[in-house]
Amino acid sequence: MVAAAARRSQGFPVNPLAADRTAGQDAVVRTDLPAGYRWRRPTPDDAKAIFDLVAARNTAILGFADLTLDDVSDELVEPGFDREADGWLVDDDSGALVGWGWAFRNGDSDLVNVDVLVGDHAEVAGWLWERVLERAAAIGAELGHARVDVDIGIYRDDEGQRAAAAVCGFSAATTFQRMRIDFDGAPAEPDTPDGVVVRTGPGDEAFRRQGHMVSQDAFAEHFGFVARSFEEWHEAVEAQSSHDWSQLRVAHVDGEAVAMVRGSDQFVEDEGCGYIPTVAVLPAARGRGLAKLLLRQAFADDFRRGRKGTILHVDTNNVTPALDLYLGVGMRPVLVIDMWRYELPTGAGAVSEPGGG
Repeated sequence: MVAAAARRSQGFPVNPLAADRTAGQDAVVRTDLPAGYRWRRPTPDDAKAIFDLVAARNTAILGFADLTLDDVSDELVEPGFDREADGWLVDDDSGALVGWGWAFRNGDSDLVNVDVLVGDHAEVAGWLWERVLERAAAIGAELGHARVDVDIGIYRDDEGQRAAAAVCGFSAATTFQRMRIDFDGAPAEPDTPDGVVVRTGPGDEAFRRQGHMVSQDAFAEHFGFVARSFEEWHEAVEAQSSHDWSQLRVAHVDGEAVAMVRGSDQFVEDEGCGYIPTVAVLPAARGRGLAKLLLRQAFADDFRRGRKGTILHVDTNNVTPALDLYLGVGMRPVLVIDMWRYELPTGAGAVSEPGGG
């Protein structure tokens, strides 16, 4: 699970989605929920109301919604997200949803992702920030961590959310670029070099394990990396309604899996584009053009599927020159998402349930 701005920044091995933001959010921390509002836990039935709230905010900031109803529905049932402990909805007296916040653990690691968003009711933002940070500290304490890294993705254009995060103790940690290529015609089919064999999904468990192994080993030194078992990774992928194992490609050299690309349909509904959540090459195999090969194969496949283009995200502080790679295959940056981080002490243990609801 990722903040709505980051919900779609899956170039990093989180459950990257897509992070939202709120222009002009009130950054004042409030212990009590203001009068006239009530909080409750989210359920899958709240997906449409959450979507409407987020889409309206994103449109005000970006000019487009930048998410779909399926994106929200997937977040609410994502493995690892405990709706009874990790999420808060705030309604006004009329019953309309005006605020949404959550905290999401990443396995047993010391990384917690959060998000806080409100619409036109900025007075509830401080209360939600306090709740998600309390929960992040409690998650860390439950796991035995003295401190946790709390991450939130924020659109570069969202001045209000940046200000709110700064007041809460966050600072910018890295930047993700959304990259896109649009097809003017059929992309050229790349030639596969001698000694390289590319296998394509859906494949069996052994094939998918190869893709998992490459992605884990290749990203081990990257920002926000959290090691996940094959079972955790596979469950997380299958929980996404946009997943498609037929878009998994694994390149082999001398019989060994050394590179992979996984595509999905996450941007088909709203952008008409294919999406690549993961591009990974093992360190020992870098510099051989394998990433370019797999990307160009994915572009050609997206064109055959009737897509207008292909989208992915890249950490511009990547330990590899990934941005240059994507520029080199014809992609261009179209959106900037900054990841902000707060190193939060966890305290002695879990925090009691908040009042006001």
